[in-house]
Amino acid sequence: MTLRVTLGLLFLTVLPAVAQSAKMTSLKSVSGTARSTISSVWVPDLGNGSYKNPVLNADYSDPDVCRAGNDFYLVASSFDAIPGLPILHSTDLVNWTLIGHALKRQPPFDHFEKTQHGNGVWAPAIRYHNSEFYIYYPDPDFGIYLTKATNPAGPWSEPVLVEGGKGLIDPCPLWDNDGQVYLAHGWAGSRAGIKSILTIKKLNAAGSKVTDEGVIVYDGHETDPTIEGPKLYKRNGYYYIFAPAGGVSTGWQLALRSKNIYGPYERKVVMDQGTTSINGPHQGAWVTANAGKGKADEDWFLHFQDKAAYGRVVHLQPMKWVNDWPVIGMDADGDGKGEPVLTYKKPANGKASPIATPPESDEFNSLKLGVQWQWQANPKGIWHTTSNQGFLRLYSAKAPDEARNLWDVPNVLMQKFPAETFMATTKLTFTPNSKLENEKTGLVVMGLSYVGLTLKSAKEGIRLVYSVCKKAADGKPEDETTITRVPANTPIYLRVQVTKGAKCQFSYSLDGQTFTKTGDEFQAEVGRWIGAKMGIFCTRTTQINDSGYADFDWFRVEPNAD
Repeated sequence: MTLRVTLGLLFLTVLPAVAQSAKMTSLKSVSGTARSTISSVWVPDLGNGSYKNPVLNADYSDPDVCRAGNDFYLVASSFDAIPGLPILHSTDLVNWTLIGHALKRQPPFDHFEKTQHGNGVWAPAIRYHNSEFYIYYPDPDFGIYLTKATNPAGPWSEPVLVEGGKGLIDPCPLWDNDGQVYLAHGWAGSRAGIKSILTIKKLNAAGSKVTDEGVIVYDGHETDPTIEGPKLYKRNGYYYIFAPAGGVSTGWQLALRSKNIYGPYERKVVMDQGTTSINGPHQGAWVTANAGKGKADEDWFLHFQDKAAYGRVVHLQPMKWVNDWPVIGMDADGDGKGEPVLTYKKPANGKASPIATPPESDEFNSLKLGVQWQWQANPKGIWHTTSNQGFLRLYSAKAPDEARNLWDVPNVLMQKFPAETFMATTKLTFTPNSKLENEKTGLVVMGLSYVGLTLKSAKEGIRLVYSVCKKAADGKPEDETTITRVPANTPIYLRVQVTKGAKCQFSYSLDGQTFTKTGDEFQAEVGRWIGAKMGIFCTRTTQINDSGYADFDWFRVEPNAD
């Protein structure tokens, strides 16, 4: 079982963040289902003053980070998964705790009641300003939104549309010294009909509304195709735009600088893959760390690496300033362009930080789901219940009429792959409605294609079915193979073992001790802009006046069994 330690009261003394000043304040305690956890399958803290990358070995794509006092907060893309906009907390940039989500339901609400793979929340930005946390996030089909909070664990305000329109992506604000507020963003060619350009616009004093049409400040068509993800900063009189270019898995990190917010901007490549195995390296954020009394602050850069079916994992790189240019990673030849590191000394934050990782296992002993779980669309209150009895009950919700397979079903409850190799096991009991057929529940690995081990009801009883759906995103049907029959109300254990290369082997057990392998090894696939996910579900195809249900006793992530 994963070790779980209750996260006690977290009090923050908020000091000036990068390129801004803020009042000192004390934040409320982080509460709810957030817990400090230690993974049994990936821990980046080496315990000797060093760390290994990735610091988040899971799909937290497009990370952005802000500092408030001696605490750091990270936000990432969430697309159509709900709750969305995950918020992670750290005191050393290595050990991260998932403390909640800023988006409980995604607007427009009726639109996101259906699965919207690849749509929804793209690359967000998080900043701390005037004793409040600001998150700007883009929806490429509707525009750029703002949500705020005084406590990063929530509650967060209802999203406000800062600017409506198609193709507006990757926003980042800057509060300038004269009080003017700016917003930088990129463009999605799939919606706007143009890409590889960066725009800066003015915002009102509240930061809640764009007030002009903006200025294109950089055109990357010739030297930096697909430039995106701009992060806007100010330092030593220079405006800086940090931005990746060249493609998610093949590109490089740029720094642009100018004495004028609107340019012209000088250009410099400050990190690329070089001789390392870290492809990309892609979009990220600069942050400073307080090294302790009498020591200079340290500069760090967090970015993601695209690892195909494992998603976009987060790396931490040392950073320094040379002649007012950032140098990210290790620059062995001194040319001002760094390469990513795999191991390095931890940030010197002046105190020891406890080892922590985002949660994976869930005993379902709380009244709330663990914060790692997300649905495929805005949830309904009749999909599930938890209780102090120690289980999660999923009710069989009817799949949409247009659903061709689980890809189109909203009530699939999933979480990210947590490492390259791991084993996930769940114990459940299925109680189908006797008046229904084809109620289904089980364990699934979801992507453009998916595979699952499923209990399925029929007139003659419950069957254990191995289901493979190749090209699920194209609407292809599942291919089902019956494995055995299972008596009603009988506990069963379902397991998937993931080995290097994201190879998945399913198995089952009736006693929790002896597991029988089922089906062929399956190659997990990416989703739309995301890595593969694992999860559980309970569905039906017919609407009557009641449903069956599945009780999940627990869900545990552990190292692979021999």
